[in-house]
Amino acid sequence: MPSNEDAPLKTYLDHLARGELAYQFSPEAGRAVFYPRTLCPFTGSKGLGTVYATTVVHPIEGKPFNVALIDCDEGFRLMSRVEDIAPEQVRIGQRVRFREHQPGGEEPPQPVFVPVEGA
Repeated sequence: MPSNEDAPLKTYLDHLARGELAYQFSPEAGRAVFYPRTLCPFTGSKGLGTVYATTVVHPIEGKPFNVALIDCDEGFRLMSRVEDIAPEQVRIGQRVRFREHQPGGEEPPQPVFVPVEGA
């Protein structure tokens, strides 16, 4: 998760201070992105991905849940889960969108995914 120190503008300004002109690249649009930002100005995509692998966990107590590897469009793979769908209905190749999960208490937010409608 980016902090203020990792924000696109700070990264850009740090490069400028070293005499370098930095820019971002949108893999989905296949284009360079300038001025630094957190959302692609060409496609508007953010947080989309594809289920690479999935399994259903059956705990002794509680309901079954899925564990999935998500290939994020931004170019990295993330272990998470897909919500808003029965765990056994999650499929390899399924398109998903990021959603923040707030477990409550002292636990930090977690990245989870939900199916993309119509995909």
